Amino acid sequence: MTTGTTGTTGTTGTTGTAAHGTDTLAGAVRTATPPSMRLRELVFGAALAASVRAAARLGVADALGESPATAEELAESVGADPRSLRRMMRALTCYGIFAEQAGGTFAHTEMSRLLREDDPHSLKYISLWCTEPWTWDAWPRLDEAVRTGGSVFGGLYGKGFFDYLHEDAHESAHVFNQAMTTSSVQSALDVAELLDLTGAATVADIGGGQGHVLASLLEKNPGLRGTLLDLPRVVANADPRLRDGGSLAGRVTIVPGDCRESIPVEADVYIIKNILEWDDDSTRRTLRNVVAAARPGARVVVIENLVDDTPSMKFTTSMDLLLLLNVGGAKHTRESMTARMADAGLAVGDVRPVNAYLHAFDSVTPGG
Repeated sequence: MTTGTTGTTGTTGTTGTAAHGTDTLAGAVRTATPPSMRLRELVFGAALAASVRAAARLGVADALGESPATAEELAESVGADPRSLRRMMRALTCYGIFAEQAGGTFAHTEMSRLLREDDPHSLKYISLWCTEPWTWDAWPRLDEAVRTGGSVFGGLYGKGFFDYLHEDAHESAHVFNQAMTTSSVQSALDVAELLDLTGAATVADIGGGQGHVLASLLEKNPGLRGTLLDLPRVVANADPRLRDGGSLAGRVTIVPGDCRESIPVEADVYIIKNILEWDDDSTRRTLRNVVAAARPGARVVVIENLVDDTPSMKFTTSMDLLLLLNVGGAKHTRESMTARMADAGLAVGDVRPVNAYLHAFDSVTPGG
């Protein structure tokens, strides 16, 4: 599952304890929270997640402009009960999501702005995706998933995760698509900024979704040609820049296909982003298919979230557990990703951060 947030480490939503024994919460300095109270706060994490979800669904951040507003004013804008909205807003301010000011008004913070749909780094749909109704059914069964090492989804709904989304949970499927699109668009710019494709004539985005990364790479490198490969229903909704009549269409070939089965594409550079997390078998097949398709010495860049050696481990380890619950997948460590690439015959070189939550593994195919 492709998931993501902005590359800004200051918007992760966690409050840490400073070296001098104090921490900052909702703008106020206080003594460090004792462990007994911190654990009490953590086990009530569902209340925070539910509050973020409710704020996103109600559109509170969208309704709050540049000037502070009272709970009554916000409630009128979003169609809510003023007293209940104030209670929820106060809970959110404890974590730096909105700020309560003198006189009882509420103002935006860096994090609350990320719940606005029009913010360029918006996390509104990511916030909704991570708190969809099925997640509240799955999380209580984490002990089962840990015991068995597999997904609990079939036991909950009698079918696989994506079948459930597309057959029974159309609103959740829409949220998923919006969240993945938002995440991909935001991270695509970071990928294009990181990768130097000087000397390359062709690039292939394997399992590239709607092609946001490919589009960003082509815009940055005017002499480059590209190929987008993903499932037919996915590439049918490719980025408008890549489709007929789009600004980049003349430099793009769109190939419907399943990278786990074959990759009928030859290129100088292959990009594989956030698709090697489902299971070891599909990861192995995808990497070997790339090696089989590529000419000797072709460059292969794998981009993944890591659960180690990253400033966003609270986020990535949580995503890792959600993957275990819904599809039985797993996020990678630096070691596990390098090992799987080497097993496929790739010679791994540099491993570099793309942003706060993604790493790029640069490699070449054998014989180069």
